Amino acid sequence: MLFSSIPFLYYFLPLTLLCYFLAPRRAKNAVLLLFSLVFYAWGEPKYVLFMVVSILQGYFFGRLVEKYRISNPRRSKLFLTASVLFSLLLLGYCKYADFFIRSFNAVTGLSVPLLRVALPIGISFYTFQILSYVVDVHRGTVAAQRNLIDLGTYIAMFPQLIAGPIVRYADIEPQLKERRSTPAMVAAGAQRFVLGLGKKVLIANVLYQLITVYKATTQPSVLYSWMYATAYMLHIYFDFSGYSDMAIGLGKIFGFTFAENFNYPYISRSVTEFWRRWHMSLGSWFRDYVYIPMGGNRVAPARRYLNILVVWMLTGLWHGADWNFVLWGLFFAVFLILEKVFLLKPLQRLPVLSHLYTLLLVAVSFVIFDSAGLSEAAAHLGKATRHVFGNIVLGSDGITEEVVAACLNSSFCNSFAALHQFLCHVLFLLLFFNGDNCIGAGACAACAGNTCFGVSHHCGVITLFVELLFCKLKKFLGTCTHTEAAALAAILING
Repeated sequence: MLFSSIPFLYYFLPLTLLCYFLAPRRAKNAVLLLFSLVFYAWGEPKYVLFMVVSILQGYFFGRLVEKYRISNPRRSKLFLTASVLFSLLLLGYCKYADFFIRSFNAVTGLSVPLLRVALPIGISFYTFQILSYVVDVHRGTVAAQRNLIDLGTYIAMFPQLIAGPIVRYADIEPQLKERRSTPAMVAAGAQRFVLGLGKKVLIANVLYQLITVYKATTQPSVLYSWMYATAYMLHIYFDFSGYSDMAIGLGKIFGFTFAENFNYPYISRSVTEFWRRWHMSLGSWFRDYVYIPMGGNRVAPARRYLNILVVWMLTGLWHGADWNFVLWGLFFAVFLILEKVFLLKPLQRLPVLSHLYTLLLVAVSFVIFDSAGLSEAAAHLGKATRHVFGNIVLGSDGITEEVVAACLNSSFCNSFAALHQFLCHVLFLLLFFNGDNCIGAGACAACAGNTCFGVSHHCGVITLFVELLFCKLKKFLGTCTHTEAAALAAILING
């Protein structure tokens, strides 16, 4: 059931509000929990059992973690580990089981049958809320909830179940016990809900029609490709922020104050700033419960950059169970690391250029995000980078159609091999070694090294590095004469 659907707007929401405001104060949480479970079970009733079991395990393990936190820290940590493993295994089974099976089949050549488990609505969000609750109880920042109904209301509350924000228990613990839905709060909540509904229906849904037309086009033009990238970038913002606005508005109507989830992300001047403004509840969650426990910024630079890669790979997987989401997360991780190393200060001195740089990267990233798997992401990103930079910045070789075709035709399209091939091509050839035309050198000849990513044998990588280090050095210095790289083909033959 979607917030913008007729059943929700004309039946479910009015009935929920009527029962909620007629119920006595002590029964309001029970009414909200009951209707939240009905909302959750609307599409597939049997999956409400997953939520009920998750609520129960969070409740009992939270009580046990608190009971032994001081007297027996080891036992408390054991119960914490059990709760975390239970939540992650349930999420893994529902969301990632078929993903791992497909990846295993692609690597091994086997044909293990898929489980085809339907993804329960909101499981990624309420799993993270349970994890943060139990961890905070173990840290002593919150007290374990004694009332099962109150904890269930926090976990299952339908306003933020579809698309967030991810609500921390510490933020609404006082509101679970005592809150008032004043006329002013109800009016403000209704206004915020209508704003979000307008974003979703009037803007996001209309933009999605353009996206649908693009995907049905077999040979889109350059302009049309960038219309698609721009449309999807705007669509996902108005869709996601619209849902967040509706969630915050509904929360206000029921007397809750949820944290903001977006803060004008498209005015950002760096990728770092963008992720401080986009889906802020998710970013802060990974920071507090993954990045900082791994050492955060307190470790050596190499370990810090590894932490960023791990966090963003997990962030990508959290959004979806496919390799294009992993690529999406690593895409942002690379630029976050580059900004930490040297890019951030120059970007701060160039406000206009930094803004364009951020929008460009965000647009390309969402093209990856919207792809149906790794192979389509590779094709889209190959076209996007060619269309963005063309022959002006990247040179005539760029990311060639042959490389993309090789990736698409590879038997490892949905495996680590394809991801390795494509990332290596982007990181080494695109980001660092193809800037010859931007400094005024002549047009590049077609590079033999481009083809090494289309073969399955890793000996081909030698060709790339020899060519980059020696053949392209003269072009980087501005000379017009280029060393022929064709002689290096013998390496591929011998390999």
